[in-house]
Amino acid sequence: MVRKIRSDATVGTVEKTRGLPPGTIRNQGGRDTRSDKKVETIRKESNKK
Repeated sequence: MVRKIRSDATVGTVEKTRGLPPGTIRNQGGRDTRSDKKVETIRKESNKK
């Protein structure tokens, strides 16, 4: 079982620690998410729509 990702972690950190290639996490429009964007911001954006 994998733990939930911390909300204050950045996208770049998550990709490195989980062994994901850069650009795996994407915006809803399909473009790459900035590596300094926080996970909590992504969660807020997904709950808006």
